[in-house]
Amino acid sequence: MVRGGLVAARWTGYLSLALFVGGLAFVTLLWPRGAHEPRARALLGLAWTCGLLASVAAIGLQGAYAALGDLRDVLRAETYADVLTTEPGVVLAARVLLWVLAAIVLSALLQGGPRTACSPGWRVGTLAVCLGLLRATGMAGHNAEGTEPTWGAIADLVHLLGVALWIGGLAMLALAVLPRRRPAELAAVVPGYSRLAAVGVAGIVAAGLVLAWQVVGSYDALLHTSYGHLLLAKAAVLGVVLLVALASRQWVRTRLDLAVLLRGDAATVRPFGYSVAAETGLVLVVLAVTSLLVTTNPGQ
Repeated sequence: MVRGGLVAARWTGYLSLALFVGGLAFVTLLWPRGAHEPRARALLGLAWTCGLLASVAAIGLQGAYAALGDLRDVLRAETYADVLTTEPGVVLAARVLLWVLAAIVLSALLQGGPRTACSPGWRVGTLAVCLGLLRATGMAGHNAEGTEPTWGAIADLVHLLGVALWIGGLAMLALAVLPRRRPAELAAVVPGYSRLAAVGVAGIVAAGLVLAWQVVGSYDALLHTSYGHLLLAKAAVLGVVLLVALASRQWVRTRLDLAVLLRGDAATVRPFGYSVAAETGLVLVVLAVTSLLVTTNPGQ
């Protein structure tokens, strides 16, 4: 039960991080007006809330898991005290503090709107907080266990950033932009996201290959360990996601102009919406496998 709770906390943490960092990047780079859109604001607020709660819960769950305890141990102050004296506990505490700092960034955006989203000072602060969140999350993984921990850390940061740009932007597109069906927004935002997602996917694949070799270390381990099997499953699901993403990209190339001409006609936009929804659902599966990987020993 404790391991299941830890996996759920990891999954929630990864998803919240992707939605928050990717959502902020989407609004900042592609859609500053989205800072006033209720759906976009709600998505960012929900991502922040879940990210903070998942990070706090992960401390107690990690302590109970390490002590071979049960779920009752998660609620004990002694469990948190024991974890916070260890190196993983310090990393988890740093992540909680970074989520607290992220509240300042989010609050400034929600109050200032598009003007804040375009402000250089806010962008620099947001970049610092987001990179800190990405790095603190990566430090809880296995990237430092290989022969080149520095390269593993860099690859992990690139990997998580690519995931955030892809997933966070995808959610913002599906939940906030497409329901409005405004021609000018579709023409400006969708092609921009398509390019941003392509960059993110390229980073995911390149960094993922480095991380896989860094942690697994050999083809034999890839084929004959539980960790290797999970990694292969993740790669297989990711391949399916990329095929669905290609369908979305093809729609952008061939149907976006028509959708704009028809002023966001629902029948024209609907196939793209279905493709985005399928892509989002499969990405959630990828994150679930990632959560299992983090709680699995690479040698097993």
